[in-house]
Amino acid sequence: MYTFSKRLKTFALVLMVFGALGMALGLWSAPKTVEQAKSMVVSHDTHGEAAAHEAAPAHEKQVVVIEGHEIEVGGSSSHPASTEESHSADHDTHLLHQLQNKPWAAIYVAALFALMISLGVLAFYGINRAAQAGWSPLLFRVMEGITSYLLPGGILLLLILVLTSLHFNHLFVWMDPEVVAHDALIQGKSGFLNVPGFLVRSVIYLSIWIGYQKLSRKFSLAEDNDTTTGSFVKNFRLSAAFLVLFLISESMMSWDWIMSVDPHWFSTLFGWYVFASLFVSGITVIAMVTIYLKSKGLLPEVNNSHIHDLAKFMFGISVFWTYLWFSQFMLIWYSNIPEEVTYFVTRIEDFKVGYFGMVAMNFLLPLLLLMNSDYKRLNWLVVITGIVILVGHYFDVYHMIMPATVGDQASFGLTELAAVAFFAGLFIFVVFTSIASAPITPKNHPLIEESKHFHY
Repeated sequence: MYTFSKRLKTFALVLMVFGALGMALGLWSAPKTVEQAKSMVVSHDTHGEAAAHEAAPAHEKQVVVIEGHEIEVGGSSSHPASTEESHSADHDTHLLHQLQNKPWAAIYVAALFALMISLGVLAFYGINRAAQAGWSPLLFRVMEGITSYLLPGGILLLLILVLTSLHFNHLFVWMDPEVVAHDALIQGKSGFLNVPGFLVRSVIYLSIWIGYQKLSRKFSLAEDNDTTTGSFVKNFRLSAAFLVLFLISESMMSWDWIMSVDPHWFSTLFGWYVFASLFVSGITVIAMVTIYLKSKGLLPEVNNSHIHDLAKFMFGISVFWTYLWFSQFMLIWYSNIPEEVTYFVTRIEDFKVGYFGMVAMNFLLPLLLLMNSDYKRLNWLVVITGIVILVGHYFDVYHMIMPATVGDQASFGLTELAAVAFFAGLFIFVVFTSIASAPITPKNHPLIEESKHFHY
């Protein structure tokens, strides 16, 4: 049996407290009025554009840039004053919504990424159960512990979505009736993009995933005292059925929770792209938790071949993710259809370094670090690569959400760090509490001996 150490538990709680305080501060400091938003932008201007704006003569037209926004000042205009005032008011309101979204988007990204890790492990666990894989049963309790995060993590994410639907923020612009009233494209998608349907679907996704996790865990624990293969067969059938539902629910989840923050844009590859990201993140966490437990003298029968296979998956799915990223990017960029290419134009114009840096972290570094077969057996190297992969895929989710919700006002500061800390602490606390609640090695699994003697 594993015992959740006081040191690790304290570390998790400290992360949660620091994260909660930082997120609360970020929400509290968000601007409440247009004047506060404009003041925040001007206060962050380091090049004197705001001063130049104030000093410009009324007859001289100038273009100033404040935090990425080009604003014409001075000079005469052929447009009616009311039109200019209306445009200025719309711009100011948009800026206010961006800055109000910033702490919410930071929290949403961290909450979504933590849930995606757990969901990726659930998919990997289901695949191994349905395939009756012989190498992996020794790792099942680790996987079950990680997937236990789905319940608290899913509830917190659902709470964010409910608060969004109640207009606590503007993460999903299609939830704003004023925006929809003036946007024919969003009106055409209202049969799918509507608040009741969105929330009902979200509940259904979480019910499928959490329901499978709970039932499969129940059958897995029952195997320990089962003298027949009854529980094993039930888990096999349940897992096979779950994988069908997972493919559907995961794709629709990616449309609802991620792609709809850009309601004018769509990609037929997006469900697979998100799957590759959560799948490699989940497998990476399995490897890292397993290595941690082995360092504590647990899982003695897990050998270098098990770690090698997990590292192979980390390597292979990283390449698969890159294939999907490039396929999506290349086809959309080459075709240059305005409603499609705007997705990448936004990210390249305002997030170029971070966006392409994320691609390098998710492809080049795993490729270089794990290409050699011998390196996949080095626990310390697998852990280092795992950290790179997790950071890279966090920023993958970051770049899925931030450009549409915060735009060029996005940055990585206290709120973003606090949100990561809170959900990392919660993840650690829930996962290791679950691992400590049952024997860490399954008993009476029909393939457990094959797993114990697995060598590659």
